[in-house]
Amino acid sequence: MDDLKELFPDIAQPHDRLFKWLLSHAETAGHLFRERLPEAIATRLAPEAPEVVEGSFVPDALAEFLSDKLFRVRLIDGESLLVHVLTEHKSYPDRRVGWQILRGIVAVSEQSLREQGSDWRHLPAVVPLVVYHGDTPWPYDCDLVSLVQAEGWLHPWLLNVRYTLVDLGGIADPRLSGYARLRAGLLALKYGTRSPQEQMRAIDQIAEALKLAPELLTPVMFYLMATFPLLKEETVHGIIKVVNPQEEAEMMSIYAQELLAKGRAEGEARGEARGEARGEARGEARGEARGKALGEAYGLQKG
Repeated sequence: MDDLKELFPDIAQPHDRLFKWLLSHAETAGHLFRERLPEAIATRLAPEAPEVVEGSFVPDALAEFLSDKLFRVRLIDGESLLVHVLTEHKSYPDRRVGWQILRGIVAVSEQSLREQGSDWRHLPAVVPLVVYHGDTPWPYDCDLVSLVQAEGWLHPWLLNVRYTLVDLGGIADPRLSGYARLRAGLLALKYGTRSPQEQMRAIDQIAEALKLAPELLTPVMFYLMATFPLLKEETVHGIIKVVNPQEEAEMMSIYAQELLAKGRAEGEARGEARGEARGEARGEARGEARGKALGEAYGLQKG
């Protein structure tokens, strides 16, 4: 559990953390690439799991909104290419993703050039993949050139970057993945930005998916605790009991701690709101009283 506590401190940034947890398992990342990269690329991937390339390639200014992973994947002809994966975990689409991807590719390329030295001979092949799970469909073209202020006839002569978009909201739940571990994680992410009512209707599906991937129970339950506001103790208890009863006592203890912390935070927020409201009411009353007194004084002076 220690590694999970490091990955989910105070259950902050839950979308980013669950996605990173999923892709920290190389075999899971490999299934994502085979299922969601364009067929022309996916059919040329060698069977071995991809290799994680260390480093972050999202500028600091974007790190709050995007997480990224870079993988080196082997092709069946012995060559290799880099797959740069971004996850968009805001609750709304962002038309600037093409620009963000370009900046990430530049960062990847600069690292490659540093490794090759001053006599570098080539740039790396980087394939961008965006996993999006906002609560509305993605409405934008998946390229950079659509952001450029230029007539369409000029587009062929402009710099362009295309990316593959995986919009989880547009994929039927059973078709999210054929790999149990990936399907359970993507199913949780898909509903993490939906309405509370939709979330609770999906609970049984998530529990069924976790039964086939019990090793994901703890990270997914952390995620549900952070993103499903209507999640109740008895629901958590039921999921854990069905998926992995051996972890029931520890997980329920964690849930109780998080519920207590959440209650404290909500109580503090309500207290602050009440304090501000009372302060404003007092200020208004004082203002009215002062205005009335000044008005009366002014009337007396005029009279």
